[in-house]
Amino acid sequence: MAKAPILTPQAEDFPRWYQDVLAKAELADNGPVRGTMVIRPYGYGLWERMQAEMDARIKACGAENVYMPLFIPESYLRREAEHVEGFSPELAVVTHAGGKELEEPVVVRPTSETVFGEFMAKWIQSYRDLPLLLNQWANVVRWELRPRVFLRTTEFLWQEGHTAHASREDGAAYATRILLEAYRDFMVNVLAMPVLVGVKTRRERFAGAINTMACEAMMGDGKALQMGTSHELGQNFAKAFDIDFLDAGGQRQLCWTTSWGTSTRMLGGLIMCHGDDAGMRVPPRLAHVQVVVLLVRDEDGAGEAAQALVDRLAAAGVRARLDAHTSASFGRRATDWELKGVPVRIEVGPRDLKEGQVTLARRDDGTKVAVGLDAVPEAVAAALQGVQDGLLAAATARRDNRTVVVDTIEEAAEAAQTGFARIRWSVLGEQGEEALAAKAITVRCLQNPDGTVPTELGDEVVAVVARAY
Repeated sequence: MAKAPILTPQAEDFPRWYQDVLAKAELADNGPVRGTMVIRPYGYGLWERMQAEMDARIKACGAENVYMPLFIPESYLRREAEHVEGFSPELAVVTHAGGKELEEPVVVRPTSETVFGEFMAKWIQSYRDLPLLLNQWANVVRWELRPRVFLRTTEFLWQEGHTAHASREDGAAYATRILLEAYRDFMVNVLAMPVLVGVKTRRERFAGAINTMACEAMMGDGKALQMGTSHELGQNFAKAFDIDFLDAGGQRQLCWTTSWGTSTRMLGGLIMCHGDDAGMRVPPRLAHVQVVVLLVRDEDGAGEAAQALVDRLAAAGVRARLDAHTSASFGRRATDWELKGVPVRIEVGPRDLKEGQVTLARRDDGTKVAVGLDAVPEAVAAALQGVQDGLLAAATARRDNRTVVVDTIEEAAEAAQTGFARIRWSVLGEQGEEALAAKAITVRCLQNPDGTVPTELGDEVVAVVARAY
């Protein structure tokens, strides 16, 4: 009798496959309150690596980390009408605390533009205080009616940046810099995900923004996932919160502000972009376990040799882990590490050691080779680079093969059933966007024909449309 697959095959039921991976790769569980999640150690290790890589890029762009309160006075949100209207259905509001009704309800932060605005107004006095570039790593709450772990949860983890500038041009340049130098660079070069960058339409724009830019990725089933956004807020929040400054001529001017964020949604994107029917496939630059050294049998000094190999790899800067749990079968343990997507596996057994070698297996393509003990560090370095490059190449090929250039709205709707469609915005327009939305198809972003971010919506601007998570 054929053995049942560990995971639901992607081609059979992609959402079910995703849920299987979450559970069997020990990434996360549903929390006790509907829409919340518990991130398990292996999943949280991936998030910590995301934080570290992103934090370094954000700081390289000049921003500094701060922390703002979890609770926000309800009156703060009401000071920017479009903002509160955009978030109103998702708000969690506290009306009682300490055994009594609060004089003013407080909101559990859905995002922090308003509280940052309050303190930016306090901290900024003159043009010498600008630009003010701030970021925080925090949790936020948006009451989600259709939760899915990592993709849409009531509480999730993220970073949110908030900046103030002396001119619109400076604010726009910084919002674009974050999009390209922090977000796209991280997603392409660490996550190995070939994201598209562009601007959102008026319909998809962040509440209270004058311009929203986004990174959009294609998942394994051809759907899109928004991986990060960067917003020009204009002077809307500056007016609401009196964020102003004295310019060099002694005149009082309103600031121009931005906000930008990425979240644990990137973990969901990582799974759905690179995963296969055996589980996750994690890019080596992200993996907190790059190499697992798997002891086959603890005989004839194999255990000591395996530990020595882990030590050598660690000394070479490789994030390696020893699996010496030989009480469980070798096949079961190998399958578990495949589920977790560890990029490289080294199998150490007494038979191979007698030959002065070990077996090296790559997770991305399943290839196995015998490697001499002295050559292991060099072979591992080459394999890790090969996996990183291979995952990016495969994701890029899938995206390109499933992207169609079309001339009509009907063709766009058909192409979006299996991937992305590219259609000129002058042909689609807001009426066409509305027609597609009725079919659960959205404009993911607007781009120049060469894939760059447009600064104005000329006749050549292209709309990328797709079904999305």
